[in-house]
Amino acid sequence: MYFYMGDPGFILVIAAMVLGLIASAGVQRTFARYSRIGTRLGLTGAQMARRILDNYGLTNVSVERIAGRLTDHFDPRSMVLRLSESVYDSQSVSALGVAAHEAGHAVQHAFRYRPIVVRNALVPVANLGSQLLLPLLFAGMVFGAMGSTLILAGALLYAGAVAFHIVTLPVEFDASNRAVSYLQATGSLTSEELGGVKKVLRAAGMTYVAAALASLANLLRLILLGRRR
Repeated sequence: MYFYMGDPGFILVIAAMVLGLIASAGVQRTFARYSRIGTRLGLTGAQMARRILDNYGLTNVSVERIAGRLTDHFDPRSMVLRLSESVYDSQSVSALGVAAHEAGHAVQHAFRYRPIVVRNALVPVANLGSQLLLPLLFAGMVFGAMGSTLILAGALLYAGAVAFHIVTLPVEFDASNRAVSYLQATGSLTSEELGGVKKVLRAAGMTYVAAALASLANLLRLILLGRRR
């Protein structure tokens, strides 16, 4: 691995990894807590998602169940909003918050919310950078004279992945804001239930912040490594 102790870049990467673990544990804990609290409305996550989609005229988007926990996502290619088993059939505060958030992504796509358009355009760039990073790092370690150039080339490619993580932040925060705004404007939840939704979505948002910081730390680590060789 290209990390070693005593390196400031290494310390940044480790700190970002720890932050990521804390954020992941936080969202799991918060989701579990509010999964035990039902809502006055009595709708399931699937029903709430369907209600929001229909409200925006997105009748072409279907809602499906998917295996796993917190595997919820909107697939713009097949126009399907997939909800995990712990969200699809649940009437909990967590379920309605997550379902509304994912429906928010479908609304973003339908109205071509600029950050999500940019993020979608960055997907192939981010994938390429992630795939070529390790081969370029390995080559940089082997070929002494060209090592610095190869590592910096890897850093340049990896910058696409960093940009993807950064652009993801406004996309996720906006989807959460759309979810909360809809639930509040329609009176779907009590103020206490809405407070729980905000906590669940805020905890989920922190995982994206941690991922963005981790990618930035890795990029800085690569740049420092390339300049030293």
